[in-house]
Amino acid sequence: MLNFYKTQDGRLTQADRLEPGCWVSLVMPSEEELVQVRDALGIEDEYLRAALDEEETSRLEVDDGQTLIIADFPVSEEENGKMMFTTLPFGIIVTRDNVVTVSLKPNPILSDITSGRGGKGVNTALKTRLVLQILLRAAGRYLFDLRQIDKMSSRVERELYKSLKNKELIQLLTMEKSLVYFTTSLKSTEATLEKLLRGRILKFSEEDQELLEDVIIEFKQAIEMADIYSSILSGTMDAFASVISNNLNIIMKVLTVITILMTVPNVVFSFYGMNTDLPIFTIPGTGIPSYWLPIVLAVAFTGVSWLFMKKRNLL
Repeated sequence: MLNFYKTQDGRLTQADRLEPGCWVSLVMPSEEELVQVRDALGIEDEYLRAALDEEETSRLEVDDGQTLIIADFPVSEEENGKMMFTTLPFGIIVTRDNVVTVSLKPNPILSDITSGRGGKGVNTALKTRLVLQILLRAAGRYLFDLRQIDKMSSRVERELYKSLKNKELIQLLTMEKSLVYFTTSLKSTEATLEKLLRGRILKFSEEDQELLEDVIIEFKQAIEMADIYSSILSGTMDAFASVISNNLNIIMKVLTVITILMTVPNVVFSFYGMNTDLPIFTIPGTGIPSYWLPIVLAVAFTGVSWLFMKKRNLL
């Protein structure tokens, strides 16, 4: 999808055609759209297609007056009924008259800006400032998704207290994987921003320089949050894995004790069930037949076994 945006009368509006000072947005572009933008602006084909590779890492390149910035932005998608957070590369190309953005999938950051929720103060004629505003919005999206991951992990943790099943542990593992993706992408994007800060590639005004410093601070904050949440989540998973293992040991211990206690009367009754002549008599003074004797012995031995295990703290 190819769209053109331009700031008119202080508002970001969609333009009908490509013109100097406008922002060119390519989202899930077709081959025809890529060729159209490449021929119209003379952009290197490699630059346009760089962000269409999911494995592309964050980097910064300059060639023939064109600047390519590859950064990662967060995306969320549902997988097997669970929310999965990951990152995708996002390309920003700065030419002499335009800013071109390329995204492999619909980008929530660009959607917020173009819809007006995050487009306040956006001026497409100020190219470097537009780039920084997009990156600042990306940092804000990271922080928002990190808070969502924290809320989800807290909810799963409360469920884990009740159920202690593998389902909740798998959900925590999915969130920990998301945090690993976030941390890796944030650190690589921060390194790219540090290169921009040196001012050798893009020339910044004093106001833009301050905005770039704010962007770097936001990314550093997101990195710290991701590291903290990852440490907490890892510790929580280890703790609950130990709890589940301990509960399993307790269950096995109880079953073992029950098995032992049931074995004692079985031994007594097996002895009396052998094909052996045993004396049959009546318990003196009671008139009770002697076949009650194995029952009494089985109960007595079972009681003694139970008391022994209880004294040894085996119960």
